[in-house]
Amino acid sequence: MTHSSDLQSRQKTAVAGGVGTRGIFAETALNAELWDVDGKRYIDFAAGIAVNNTGHRHPLVMQAVADQALKFTHTCFHVAPYEGYVRLAERLNALVSTGAENRTMLVTTGAEAVENAVKIARAHTGRPGVVAFSGAFHGRTLLGMALTGKVKPYKAKFGPFPADIYHAPFPNLFMGISVDQALAGLDALFAADVDPERIAAFIVEPVQGEGGFNIAPPEFLVKLRNLADKYGIVLILDEIQAGMARTGKSFGFEHAGIQPDLVTMAKGLAGGFPLSAVTGKAEIMNAAHSGGLGGTYAGNPLSVAAANAVLDVIESEHLAARAAEIGERVMTRLRAIASRQGMERIGDVRGLGAMIAFEMVNDRDTREAAPDVTSAIVAEAEKRGLIILSCGTRYNVIRLLPPLTVEWEVLEEAMDILEASIEAACASVSVPAAA
Repeated sequence: MTHSSDLQSRQKTAVAGGVGTRGIFAETALNAELWDVDGKRYIDFAAGIAVNNTGHRHPLVMQAVADQALKFTHTCFHVAPYEGYVRLAERLNALVSTGAENRTMLVTTGAEAVENAVKIARAHTGRPGVVAFSGAFHGRTLLGMALTGKVKPYKAKFGPFPADIYHAPFPNLFMGISVDQALAGLDALFAADVDPERIAAFIVEPVQGEGGFNIAPPEFLVKLRNLADKYGIVLILDEIQAGMARTGKSFGFEHAGIQPDLVTMAKGLAGGFPLSAVTGKAEIMNAAHSGGLGGTYAGNPLSVAAANAVLDVIESEHLAARAAEIGERVMTRLRAIASRQGMERIGDVRGLGAMIAFEMVNDRDTREAAPDVTSAIVAEAEKRGLIILSCGTRYNVIRLLPPLTVEWEVLEEAMDILEASIEAACASVSVPAAA
């Protein structure tokens, strides 16, 4: 019996079945590589789901955490605050362009950031309603699930959900949903279901994560900004997966040239340590009463130290520019693969910076989803030593999230493995017969 199979057996008798996992039990990792308990090497193109933008165990991040651990690991910011939290808040205030003076609060998870952003928007507006979008993912808490626009596996069996949450269409050009159609859906929502004067916030991902790496067209985000201004609605940009240089800019919304009211961030913020933030206009952020925001572990000192180091690394190693180059290299390679005879099941290649995806179909004309071949690609890649993830409301999208610090030779090796995995999966999984 291998160490991995032994751990799988132990997991089944110790861990709740609803905690979905893969069969890779990590032993050690460095930058874009991970070794399991049996010594097998993997190239990690999941990066802990966009957490390790600065790679596994970046030396500057690890040193910052080690230095902080010698001082203190926890006081609770509400009891005995510390300079690192204040400094990080100052830096995030300067980094997020809202067109106004900013304030920041820190919590621990992305779902917490989302929930607090909604609380702040409701406190500021005095309104209850929130509009999210189809295909969105905003967390696994009750409010997070209510905002999420994907039923399985996130919402099934877990209702009822909080009231005054509404969903509008998200533009998806590959599936034939234009910006105009998405906006028409929003107009229909306001005409038939809820008065816009009842809405506290729009919450939207500039690049959808679980929804399939669908990129919000700039004109869509501009229109949302205009509608928010018209009706006094707070515009929340969920940058939890797209932020921290992942898309080639500090935040995904910057590609659209708009200014949000509030921004949620987590994942890549602290280089593998649990930390999230809400940053936004001071007028809005200060609407909540003292004691209404925070939490026991909110802004943990070790995580805060890591985040300050991550911001240093992003700047000193020019990771936004590097993300753009990674994206160009990977999408050029993917499009070359898709153009080859026999690779017609790659229906679409898309991405923004190093947030890259390709969508698998059974037929490029009908765009019928091919979840079976998608699962086969993920499994084949894992067998060959590459960790990748699937996503999408139709379960047919492969997402690629390499660390922004990945060595170029490792990137090329990963793309060779991916190409071979696509070929093998397409050969082994036949196209279903037409009905």
